[in-house]
Amino acid sequence: MKLTTMTQITVDGVVQGNGGRNENRSGGFERGGWARPYFNSESAGYIGEVYQSAEAFLFGRRTYDLFAGYWGVMEPGSGPIADALNTKPKYVASSTLAEADWADTTMLSGDLAAAIRELKAKPGGDLQVHGSGTLVRWLLANDLVDEMRLMVVPVIVGQGMRLFPEAGPDIALELIESRDFPKGITLQVYRPAGQPQYAE
Repeated sequence: MKLTTMTQITVDGVVQGNGGRNENRSGGFERGGWARPYFNSESAGYIGEVYQSAEAFLFGRRTYDLFAGYWGVMEPGSGPIADALNTKPKYVASSTLAEADWADTTMLSGDLAAAIRELKAKPGGDLQVHGSGTLVRWLLANDLVDEMRLMVVPVIVGQGMRLFPEAGPDIALELIESRDFPKGITLQVYRPAGQPQYAE
């Protein structure tokens, strides 16, 4: 499987609390809900298509809990995202989760990098990571990401967790797709391409 990440991100790199005001207030974050006003039927439809194309999903602990409590309780036929999440395999990377109640969920622990490489070695389509900012950082640092989708929302939030740490790995990226949506969101799809080149 190909490991792909899908991230809604502000222009200043924030990924925390995109969905609602109270979605994730950790660290005193008070500016949640910054993405939703910029979505319309076209951009939302694209996200639904991405979810439908997944072979399986990989989550960090916080996003798994959030998704299980929201999407995991929906009835069949509730929509493309709910249907994809509730019918396809899910994996959660966590050393603290005692049990996973959401159907078709497997917990990954121990040597996480080895477990994810084993998943990637299986035949099939995309192993998708949605949200899960802390996990995405770790996956990039461990050279496990095959493709990165960034949906850049035209807003500067000014606080909150950013996807890329102040000090982290340097990675060259190959742009393989770019797309604009009506309310200002831009999609950029990148493939990691080794080390960046620096001018002398």
